[in-house]
Amino acid sequence: MQRPRILVQRRPHGATSSINRSIPSQADHSNQDEYEIRDTDSQLDEQWPNNRAYGRRGWLSSERHTSTYDLVDQMFYLYVRVTKARDLPPSSITGGCDPYVEVKLGNYKGRTRHFDKKQNPEWNQVFAFSKERIQSSALEVFVKDKEMLGRDEYLGRVVFDLNEVPTRVPPDSPLAPQWYRLEDRRGTGKVRGEIMVAVWMGTQADEAFPEAWHSDAASVFGEGVHNVRSKVYVSPKLWYLRLNVIEAQDVIPNDRNRVPDAFVKVQLGNQLLRTKISSTSTNNPFWNEDLVFVVAEPFEEQLLITIEDRVHPSKEDVLGQISLALDTFEKRLDHRPVHSRWFNLERYGFGVLEADRRKELKFSSRVHLRGSLEGGYHVLDESTLYISDQRPTAKQLWKQPVGILEVGILNAQGLLPMKMKDGRGRTDAYCIAKYGQKWVRTRTILDTFSPKWNEQYTWEVYDPCTVITFGVFDNSHLGGGEKHNGSNGARDSRIGKVRIRLSTLEAHKIYTHSYPLLVLHPNGVQKMGEMQLSVRFTTLSLANMIYIYGNPLLPKMHYIQPFTVNQIENLRYQAMNIVATRLGRAEPPLRKEVIEYMLDVDSHLWSMRRSKANFFRIMSLLSGMISVTRWFCEVCNWRNPVTSVLVHILFLILIWYPELILPTIFLYMFLIGIWNYRFRPRHPSHMDTKLSWADVVSPDELDEEFDTFPSSKPNDLVRLRYDRLRSVAGRIQTIVGDIATQGERVQSLLSWRDPRATSLFIVFCLGVAAMLYATPFRVVALVGGLYYLRHPKFRSKLPSIPGNFFKRLPPQIDSLL
Repeated sequence: MQRPRILVQRRPHGATSSINRSIPSQADHSNQDEYEIRDTDSQLDEQWPNNRAYGRRGWLSSERHTSTYDLVDQMFYLYVRVTKARDLPPSSITGGCDPYVEVKLGNYKGRTRHFDKKQNPEWNQVFAFSKERIQSSALEVFVKDKEMLGRDEYLGRVVFDLNEVPTRVPPDSPLAPQWYRLEDRRGTGKVRGEIMVAVWMGTQADEAFPEAWHSDAASVFGEGVHNVRSKVYVSPKLWYLRLNVIEAQDVIPNDRNRVPDAFVKVQLGNQLLRTKISSTSTNNPFWNEDLVFVVAEPFEEQLLITIEDRVHPSKEDVLGQISLALDTFEKRLDHRPVHSRWFNLERYGFGVLEADRRKELKFSSRVHLRGSLEGGYHVLDESTLYISDQRPTAKQLWKQPVGILEVGILNAQGLLPMKMKDGRGRTDAYCIAKYGQKWVRTRTILDTFSPKWNEQYTWEVYDPCTVITFGVFDNSHLGGGEKHNGSNGARDSRIGKVRIRLSTLEAHKIYTHSYPLLVLHPNGVQKMGEMQLSVRFTTLSLANMIYIYGNPLLPKMHYIQPFTVNQIENLRYQAMNIVATRLGRAEPPLRKEVIEYMLDVDSHLWSMRRSKANFFRIMSLLSGMISVTRWFCEVCNWRNPVTSVLVHILFLILIWYPELILPTIFLYMFLIGIWNYRFRPRHPSHMDTKLSWADVVSPDELDEEFDTFPSSKPNDLVRLRYDRLRSVAGRIQTIVGDIATQGERVQSLLSWRDPRATSLFIVFCLGVAAMLYATPFRVVALVGGLYYLRHPKFRSKLPSIPGNFFKRLPPQIDSLL
């Protein structure tokens, strides 16, 4: 065999590229002291011939413009796929064979699972060794027999020279595994048995990357192995179940001498709704009420409908019930009518004497229902403040995507220690990105305050006026028998969050920027570090993009058959619970605390800090009107004679020619928009502690904000009043925020926060200015007046194009913490 040579990573020379590379922390080198052996450039090029194609800038920058992973730094890995073995020799002691494979590269070892009593096992496992940490020129694959007592028996091995390992770059097909004869320990002779293995050099773009065992996570084993891998999750498909409870017939109370005060209670999983008591006390009660639920495919729960009698305020008797499968109701995509149906009820007993029997009997009572699964709505599975998907549930109603969003999750720097282990701080960070129904989770980088993920993901965009959310968490489920990690009550800690509104991104431009990771704690706001992202939004059709700005913000059903405010709040809460439950059943699970943080589950609760932030957002908008008023007072007071003379001349011209008023206003807005182009934002917005009033919040207000709901205060009376106040104040807070949002949308017309919207508006202003200059003012006034006074027959229930355009303008609510 050749003399082993130790490899060392070559870093790029000169200035950094457009993507800033993070500097590894001390924790990254804690286990690499023995690997600091350098080699000459000629030896390095001899061992890795492909390096010659990459040049002196190193292999990290290779294929920057041709690879699908062009937004992140390429990271090279040595992949080993252990497929299967055959004809393995039995043990001389037990007569059987419990084989497993051990892959060894220098000081790194990876093991497959073992099989009991099997001489032709199939593992099909992949191992990945980071090229940065390769310290040997030979890869050894051992096949061993697991012994219950004593040392495992050696069956054979295969040795690979890394100089001969091929390089695979997707979209090349996967490398085909080959059969290799096993050798003895000295490599001088063949032994019985063969193993099928594939070895290649690839990048993180390889499809084997997410499922591979990684050498940088060698300290994790057991169930923790699944929790450190990168995964993609898809939210369950949610529908609205609208149940119209119409009436019932032959409802007989337990006490035959009274007329029942009947109402209907409907339960679906943990969702429970009830109608009002029938307005007329009769054996044939009538309600005609709509009850709306959120359901997820596949439909697992049963709908339990119960008719009860309010005997007195503390007692309710069950008069009849029925359990229905959700498949009973038809799926409705539009507002066409749904036919009603009668269902026979079942009840227990007919009187007090039969109550002990509890025997289920058929009864002649029945209930009249009209139910449908409605897919024409957008199901609110997240807060509408940071919505990432506005499509209806039914895929038949989807339109063509208008763009592609590509995100490179690069790295994080300066993270704080999140837990203690062996007397020192430790952070095991991973990142979650959520847009639409797709959730992505990066792999967990162990024991470092400067993790480098370099993973790239892609989403289809159906509406640019949406928000993508990133969250960084500390992994507390690494297994390994550690009490603080292995306990069932462990929770992944929040490190920070970043939100980016797509409409603020220019098309086909790469934004590479570091964002602060801010978290609000009971003791104040704290910067947990910085996160570097690379984002590119590519538009597929400019015409479709312009068309989207004139469309309604939500599907048609939201306007034709709208929900009440109380219904929306309840449905949003139930939808978030369903999403958390379903994603928590994945492997590895996406945990509830992660989903709640990503979906801002507490964004609608009362907070003095949020109320102050919304109030001063309004004051910031009013400050512009105050400035105009002061300027006008200065003109009237002749503080600047030249300005006052020009204003008087303009005033006389407009009085003499009133038809110039409107075109002049639109022309001025066009010129202001062109002037403000120089001051447009260069980077997507991030969390702003000043705008959120998180830097000046008092401890008493923080104690109120982090108080539980209901309150955990000891006095019951104070708790009831306090919760009532918070509930009412939360609604006021939302209204104030909505007012501020509308004002900020007006402000964003000419601020270039949304380049496409501002471009459309200033072009519109120019066109309207030209048209109004050529059209008599009386004609404009006549057409405008008749248009707004038109008959309701000529009015559409859908919002107008200007209203849709206005609702899509970006407010500053994305920057609130």
